[in-house]
Amino acid sequence: MTKDSPLLSGDKLALLEMLLMEEGLAAEAPQPKPVRPPGAVLPLSFSQERMWFMQQMQPDSGAYNVSIGARMKGELNLAALERAINDVVQRHEILRTRYEKVDGHPLPVIEETAVINLALFDYQHLPLTSREDELAQTVYDFVKRPFDLVNGPVMRAGVFRYSPQDHVTAVVAHHIATDAWSSFILVQEIAALYQSYNENKPIQLEPLPLQYFDFAIWQRDHFQGAVLQEQLGYWRTKLAGVPVLEMPADRPRPAIQTFNGNVVEHNLSPELLQKLHQLSKEQKVTPFMTMLTALEVLLYRYTRQEDFAVGVPIANRQLASTENLIGTFVNMLVLRADMTGEPTFMELLQRVQAATLEAYAHQDMPFEKLVAEMQLDRDMSHSPLFQIMLDYINVPSPKISMDGLEGDNVGVNRHSSKFDMGLIVVDTAQLQSLELEYNTDLFDEATAVRFLDNLETLLEAIVANPRTPIDELPVLAAAERQLVLARWNETDMAYPREKCLHQLIEAQAERTPGKTAVISQNQSITYQALNQRATQMAHELQKLGVGPDVIVGIFLERSIDMVVSLLAVLKAGGAYLPLDPAYPLDRLSYMLADAQSPVLITESSLNLTEALTKDLPQAIHVYLVDELPQNGRYHSNNGSARTATSQNLAYVIYTSGSTGKPKGVQIPHQAVVNFLLSMQKEPGLSAEDHLLSVTTLSFDIAVLELYLPLITGATVTLVPRTVAYDGHQLAQNIASSGATVMQATPVTWRMLLDAGWAGDPDLKILCGGEAMPPELARDLLPRCRELWNMYGPTETTVWSTTRQITASDDPITIGHPIANTQIYVLDKNKQPVPIGVVGDLYIGGDGLARNYRNRPELTAEKFLDDPFRPGSRMYSTGDLARYLANGEVDFLGRSDFQIKIRGFRVELGEIESALVAHTAVREAVTIVREDRPGDKRLVAYLILHEGVAQPD
Repeated sequence: MTKDSPLLSGDKLALLEMLLMEEGLAAEAPQPKPVRPPGAVLPLSFSQERMWFMQQMQPDSGAYNVSIGARMKGELNLAALERAINDVVQRHEILRTRYEKVDGHPLPVIEETAVINLALFDYQHLPLTSREDELAQTVYDFVKRPFDLVNGPVMRAGVFRYSPQDHVTAVVAHHIATDAWSSFILVQEIAALYQSYNENKPIQLEPLPLQYFDFAIWQRDHFQGAVLQEQLGYWRTKLAGVPVLEMPADRPRPAIQTFNGNVVEHNLSPELLQKLHQLSKEQKVTPFMTMLTALEVLLYRYTRQEDFAVGVPIANRQLASTENLIGTFVNMLVLRADMTGEPTFMELLQRVQAATLEAYAHQDMPFEKLVAEMQLDRDMSHSPLFQIMLDYINVPSPKISMDGLEGDNVGVNRHSSKFDMGLIVVDTAQLQSLELEYNTDLFDEATAVRFLDNLETLLEAIVANPRTPIDELPVLAAAERQLVLARWNETDMAYPREKCLHQLIEAQAERTPGKTAVISQNQSITYQALNQRATQMAHELQKLGVGPDVIVGIFLERSIDMVVSLLAVLKAGGAYLPLDPAYPLDRLSYMLADAQSPVLITESSLNLTEALTKDLPQAIHVYLVDELPQNGRYHSNNGSARTATSQNLAYVIYTSGSTGKPKGVQIPHQAVVNFLLSMQKEPGLSAEDHLLSVTTLSFDIAVLELYLPLITGATVTLVPRTVAYDGHQLAQNIASSGATVMQATPVTWRMLLDAGWAGDPDLKILCGGEAMPPELARDLLPRCRELWNMYGPTETTVWSTTRQITASDDPITIGHPIANTQIYVLDKNKQPVPIGVVGDLYIGGDGLARNYRNRPELTAEKFLDDPFRPGSRMYSTGDLARYLANGEVDFLGRSDFQIKIRGFRVELGEIESALVAHTAVREAVTIVREDRPGDKRLVAYLILHEGVAQPD
């Protein structure tokens, strides 16, 4: 450049330097001197070394290309432009350097001369309709094309002619030779030289005090000894143990970072930026610090991480002698976020200010040298130390002007991203915008757009009330909030709210009296006989005091008598309590006592009745179901005046509890009726279906297996417990029964596959109770007619979401809420999280249990007021989930340490208390507590296969 034209005025680096000087933090560094012994082997700078290394990793990538583009209007002198470009190349030896590989290391070779041939692409012959697209594609290909660092050159230039008076000019160089600041130098020097040659007027650019490799020599010499130790000591302390920021991504992170990327833009209103500037002024911070604080808040709200780092690029030209030098000087500061203590935004802003000033006082440390000296465990899937970058640009780009030509900057999307995300904030008088460069291996474009929408919503909330705690600041834009709370929860479906479960079965018995309802081993019963026997038994139970909300224990093996007894209890107005004969005696006795059951239905063949009932605090009548006459006189009516309403209990099922004591979940008829009628539609069941029931009555998913066929007119076959746990026998039973539908947990389906089950093309598979592994879905899909993933806790009546699985599903989700059910994914303040962000899963709607029996404190803790539907409740599942962009819910496991075995909920506290003497289990529990959920399978294996305990 000429002596009359300064490089830039008012650059953000100067502003920061002034701020540092005011704080007494800036220091004058010694200046490099151009002392280069003849024949000396030249070193690469630390930054160059990293650029070379990244190029070796992906030699076909253009991720580290730096480009300048301008749309020039006017007569363009191609010869003058090419001569100007080559003079700049000759002036800066870094632009005529190539990099040989010697013994695996780079060796810079400076060519005496290097010629850049200006490429010309002419589109004047093309129709106007296609000319612009062709030009844009060619420019993109030109900019994106990788460089050959070994053979050079490291720079190229091209002119793309749209018309005689309209050209796009692009200059591209590899990052090993240039950076953004260098691009401004390059533009100004080319412009000055072009004008000189175009007008035939000689010009002399100010001599360079040194060349780039003089700086590289100085940098290598400077950063050692005391200087290195002082800088390194600071950064080691600040960045020790900084974790990876795991943003919620649309796809798993590849094992090796690929730099595939894209950019989305979002314009900010001048009013919002003016308010941000005013806030910054009031708090005596820079707008950059305010924006960094806002970004940290959003990242914290996206990830729940209180500790992470953000990278901030700096020009790194504190030395006066490097101001007009082309080369890669840019450095990266790593600013660690501290989100602990639930601060307000204002409090966090003060933390960020202090951290930023400290970091700028230690900005001389080259990022690449820092990474090497810290000896990090290198993970090639992401950048070291930070994964998100913030670049705050408050200086307008220089107007590109050459003799007789006026140009506008042309941004070229290279479709690359060096980090997971890079936020570029443009805050100038000419432009106010947000640009997000994102890795397309991780994120979809819609996700990036939502991120910027969320950031703008957050910024609006910050300027409105900066003293708000960061956990309470809203981040969802109005449209997204409406989507996740309302639109995706539009599940209203009319159903007979006043009906009870047994009334639906009675109605079906009237429609199909002679059809087989239940098959158990070698016995069967028609709908009419089932209804009549249950009615007779119901009258007997009513004589024993069974009525609304009276809980009756069912202690029976799987049989027709069991189904009759269940229906009889419901007809009598009572609620049943399932007691699996395989359960430990102490657990069964506890449930009977806690439920205060006055009646126990059992059978003569079970000889545990006396031991089961001897220590109960209440009197209990033991009813032997096998003493009921099989062919006696039946009552013609279905019940009596003492039958229940839809608000009364249908059943009580005990699940595990974190205290080690089971808790009784009390489910009313209305919840069951809503559930069954929703299941009748989807996944769907018809009168022609035959459902094979394999689940113990004590697991609530048996509700679907027993009652869905009976309200539909289908047939249900009961599989004995011994068969259900034997893969070979169960496979034979599926084939011999002619089943068209079967529901089971993933463990059972895997057991079948391991036993060699070949599948059944007529079988609809329902799978739930545990997360469905992708490999299980892959193995089941070709072996069945349909495959459905089901999700729901006992407290919300069996299943709350469903999803038919296809071969293309990735991830396998739990789908959408069933009828009259709402799904919420919320943060710790019960506010909805953005789409794709992990939150706590809450369920609302008609499926909610009444409460936990005799556990008012736990009921109050888990069953909460629904903040989005006044007068309604929602259940806190303790599960983690996220909404995907298509509205499906992605289940992500527990927020606590609960595990499930064959679908049964088991708390670690329960395992520890029951199995504390077993060393292997105790060690496995310790492993799980160290947050290695994959090792939970070890606990399950020990319990199921080592005879440590029975499944609970």
